[in-house]
Amino acid sequence: MWLDALYHAIDPVAFQIGPVAVRWYGLAYFFGFVCAAIVIYRIARRWELELTVDSLTTVVVGIAFGVIIGARLFYVIFYGDGYYLANPLKILALSEGGMSFHGGLVGAVLGGSLACRHIGFSIPTMCDLGVIGAPIGLFFGRCANFVNGELWGKPTDLPWGVMFSDTGGGNVYRHPSQLYEALLEGLVIFVVLFLLSRKRPPRPQGTFLGGFLVMYGTFRFLVEFVRLPDEQLGYLFGTNWLTMGQCLSVPLVLLGVVILVMAHRLGRPQEGYLA
Repeated sequence: MWLDALYHAIDPVAFQIGPVAVRWYGLAYFFGFVCAAIVIYRIARRWELELTVDSLTTVVVGIAFGVIIGARLFYVIFYGDGYYLANPLKILALSEGGMSFHGGLVGAVLGGSLACRHIGFSIPTMCDLGVIGAPIGLFFGRCANFVNGELWGKPTDLPWGVMFSDTGGGNVYRHPSQLYEALLEGLVIFVVLFLLSRKRPPRPQGTFLGGFLVMYGTFRFLVEFVRLPDEQLGYLFGTNWLTMGQCLSVPLVLLGVVILVMAHRLGRPQEGYLA
C-alpha cells in the first residue's frame, strides 16, 4: 500500500561530533537567521537604503536573542499550564523543547528595535525588512518540527497522511500539519511579501509588517483546525475546536489590519539611518 511509505522515522540529530549532538532544529534556527539576513540586505539595497553589514549583524543578533527569549517566555506563560511554576529551573531547559512563535515575534520586535536604536536605523523600516525574511526561518522551523515528530496533526485518511509512531502518535495516519505550516507560513508569505518588495519606490512603512501579521494569523488559525492542541491545555473554554494558538493569532490579524490601514493613510516612505 502506498500509504505505508509515509511513515515517520527521521532522526532529529543531523550529525554528532564527539559528545556534541547537532540537531536539525538548531540548524533550522541558524540557517533561518542567515537566510533572513541575506534577504534583508538585498532588499535594503533594492530600496536604496544604506545598511552596512556590521549594522545588519547587530540587528540580527538582537533579533535572535529576542526570538529565543520571547519564544521561551511565551511558551512558559501561555502553554506551561503551571508546570514551570512548580519546576522553575526547567524554564532554562531549552533542549527539552517548548517555544512559542507569538512570543518569538514579540521578542524579535523588541530585540530588533533596541538594536536599531543603537545603530540609529529606522525601526518601522527594519520591521518591514525583517518580516520579509522571517518566513524563511518559519519554513525551516516547521520542517524541523516535522523531523522531530512533534506538533502532530489530527488523524486523516488522505493519501499524504503520515504515521508518527516513534513518539507515541498511535498507529494512525495524521495530517502533516507541520508541513502545512511550512508551506503557508513560510513559502506563501515569503513569496507574497518578496514580490511586493520589488515595487519602486518601496511601499509605505508598515505595509509589510501589517501584511505579515494578517497572513500569519490567518494561516495559523486555519491550520489549527487540523492540528492537535497542546496536550497539557487541550481545547479552551469548553469547546472542541478552540486552541491557544488560535486565541493568540486573532490579535495578530486585528493588529495587522490596523497597521495596514495606518500605513495606507500615512504613506510614510521607507528610510534608513536617521539623522
